[in-house]
Amino acid sequence: MTVPHRTEALAAPSLTAAVVALRTRGMRVSGPRRALLEALYRAAGPLTAEELAGGLDLASVYRNLDALEAVGLVRHVHVGHGPGMYALAAGRHHGYVACEGCGRHVALAPPALAAVRAAVHAATGFTSDFSHFPIVGLCPDCTKESHHAHS
Repeated sequence: MTVPHRTEALAAPSLTAAVVALRTRGMRVSGPRRALLEALYRAAGPLTAEELAGGLDLASVYRNLDALEAVGLVRHVHVGHGPGMYALAAGRHHGYVACEGCGRHVALAPPALAAVRAAVHAATGFTSDFSHFPIVGLCPDCTKESHHAHS
């Protein structure tokens, strides 16, 4: 398997653009592949393979997601302790925070993500992108519950 999160994102602002980009690269756009793309373009955030399957064979879903990752159209992300999730690689969210308490995840706005990346770089010299793994901590609700439990 390639290292998809290091593959340059394929710019495809719409489903039609994605289909054209795939065909230009010699890839077939089968019914299952189109169904996955439609679900990803409708989604407000990352989805699990099971959520994307929508009645499709799960093995086929994973094969198609791998192919879409390999060309840079889709990213595999981890947003907590649950299963891996998938999102469009370009034009959407590229970093997340995830709560260790309740599992909630939130996409970071580009200015906030840039500030976090700059802070990590200033402190460590590392260039981080947080697109594959989120920043993990406690959400405000779980932080309150944690403080109340210790009071």
